Amino acid sequence: MPWKNQGGGPWGSGPKGPWGSGPQPVGPRPPDLEDLLRRGQDRLQQIMPGGYFSGVGITLIILLIIAFWLLSGFFRVQSEERGVVLRFGKHVRTVDPGLNYHLPYPIETVLLPKALRVNTTSIGMTLIDDPARRGRSIRDVPEESLMLTGDENIVDVDFTVLWRIKPDAGGVGDFLFNIQNPEGTVKAVAESAMREVIGRSQIQPILTGARNTIEQGVQELIQRTLDSYGAGILITQVQMQKVDPPAQVIDAFRDVQAARANLEQLQNEAQTYANQVVPQARGRAAQIQQAAEGYREQAIAEAKGQSARFLKVYEEYKKAPDVTRERIYLETMERVLGGADKLVYDGGPSGQGVVPFLPLNELTTKRPPAAGQQPSGGNR
Repeated sequence: MPWKNQGGGPWGSGPKGPWGSGPQPVGPRPPDLEDLLRRGQDRLQQIMPGGYFSGVGITLIILLIIAFWLLSGFFRVQSEERGVVLRFGKHVRTVDPGLNYHLPYPIETVLLPKALRVNTTSIGMTLIDDPARRGRSIRDVPEESLMLTGDENIVDVDFTVLWRIKPDAGGVGDFLFNIQNPEGTVKAVAESAMREVIGRSQIQPILTGARNTIEQGVQELIQRTLDSYGAGILITQVQMQKVDPPAQVIDAFRDVQAARANLEQLQNEAQTYANQVVPQARGRAAQIQQAAEGYREQAIAEAKGQSARFLKVYEEYKKAPDVTRERIYLETMERVLGGADKLVYDGGPSGQGVVPFLPLNELTTKRPPAAGQQPSGGNR
């Protein structure tokens, strides 16, 4: 038919349809894969005139394979990793972060453990996904957390262990080759160490002020055990999250705790009262004792003075008995009659009036009574 020679059908030349021009290409056309392969083959034929299977071609292919094999030994160690190079499965060296090289596989291989990352292992609790809260929640694991104390009580202990690989070369190698399940090993050793420390302690210090001591003891025990295994693990911290009595008896235990708190309060009040009263009693006792000591010293001194005076008087009496006797008599009478009212009657001619009437109370001058004395009645 005549339209077959037009190269485009009855609607003209080119990819046209009955409604006009056909779809036009937009943007650059993608390269043709077959064209690229054909060009690569042409270039290889130019490099290897004898063909692929000629001596030169085989040599070039072998050299390219060897080059790619040698280049495969380059590897990069990240900042928190350590590179452990194995030669036929044996640990030969440990490399630091950065670009490094090892002999290609299968001569040498490399392992990249996270040696500087701090790992967390929880004992007595586990994290589970909670779709209702759109996050994770903590679920208690009683078979791990319930422990027996030294005084035969049960305590519920949840704690976490923070650990990482020892950064030295020996530690990384021990971590990779001496233990098979690091997470499980750390968890089992930590639970065993906590049970041992709790089993040596009383429940009262565990629930009150002995947490730091227990954490330190558990950390040291875990580290010694892992070092004996050659695990290459460093325990950085042990944190006790929850320490409570079992849920079945927690109400009764709180009552006991309240009673103990009241007991301690009463003991403190009694001790305060004792600290106040005892010093006062001791002070009064010391005062009385000092007064008695003073009275004793005074009495002894007075007795010694009186005896010394008597001895002096006796010495004078031996020298002149009559004079001394008279002087003692006069001094005694002066001391006895010095403060008394006296009436002297010489017995003269006017003494006849004494017999019928002698108004002595009118003849003597009345003196006011001394302080502290009652006035005496009658005549003297």
